[in-house]
Amino acid sequence: MINKLQKLNPKLWDKDIEQVPIRKGFGEGLLAAGELDERVVGLCADLTESTQMHLFRNKFPHRFIEIGIAEQNLASVASGMAAMGKVPFITSYAMFSPGRNWEQIRTTICYNNRPVIIAGSHAGISVGPDGGTHQAIEDLAIMRVIPKMVVISPCDHIEARKATLASVGLKAPVYIRLAREKTPVITTEDSPFEIGKANLVYGVEGKADVGIIATGALVYRALKVAEKFNKEKITVKVLNVHTIKPLDEKAVLELAKDCGALVTVEEHQIAGGLGSAVAEYLSQHIPTPIEFVGVRDVFGQSGTPDELLEYYGMGESHIEEAVQKVMKRK
Repeated sequence: MINKLQKLNPKLWDKDIEQVPIRKGFGEGLLAAGELDERVVGLCADLTESTQMHLFRNKFPHRFIEIGIAEQNLASVASGMAAMGKVPFITSYAMFSPGRNWEQIRTTICYNNRPVIIAGSHAGISVGPDGGTHQAIEDLAIMRVIPKMVVISPCDHIEARKATLASVGLKAPVYIRLAREKTPVITTEDSPFEIGKANLVYGVEGKADVGIIATGALVYRALKVAEKFNKEKITVKVLNVHTIKPLDEKAVLELAKDCGALVTVEEHQIAGGLGSAVAEYLSQHIPTPIEFVGVRDVFGQSGTPDELLEYYGMGESHIEEAVQKVMKRK
């Protein structure tokens, strides 16, 4: 059952549930951050509308810089501005930032511990028709490996807005992963959100048959699967891990103890992402059977978002299969 403490969208199971692009939450959050803190500045690589930074640009043109298609400069200029006391937000498609400018992010931002917030838009396979060259399905891996980097993957636009606002106060390098397509609105303004703290969105305290650990836009699919199993008298918990790094180790450990079998769900390569982070931690504390739902060591291709999620094994039926499979391994 839905965890009432999370104060989720009461229309969660409605067919006409509101759907909003996660990236829109970033744009709204950046605008709000700019209104609250004059140190906030925005830099973009010629994609202001696509990344939703145009909301900030229109309100604060004197605090916005269009870098152009020069992602390496985007990161380096932002690092310099951070060194001078600003709080820079930089945006592009995730395939280009952090994909193309990873070394500049590593060396000019993280090595110097500069508080730059990197918003990687159009991440995941669901970018769809843009094809494999534009589908960032390795970004969580390349960002969480960098020391000092905080990595966030919001489940909807409300959570993305909260994450954007909260990032300003961290005084650290941050990567926020954003999806392009409209996704169901899972949370509400009253839902709890804290960077580094996962949320048990489905299930209650105590034992359960399986625990699903999900992140980003696929949290909704995980919830639907849990609800289906609940009707079949199979208890499933769903943990929304919006912060990949630092991982909420306490929440992961408790879920492993309560369930004894886990499924991780992410729109990303299985190698190096959420599943890897969970497995790395549990292998040292409480080895637990895990099934991984994600992209399996292949590149993407053109297609509709739903077609691609099904083709690459991230649909609801695939999550169901993973749950059934891991239950047999307990």
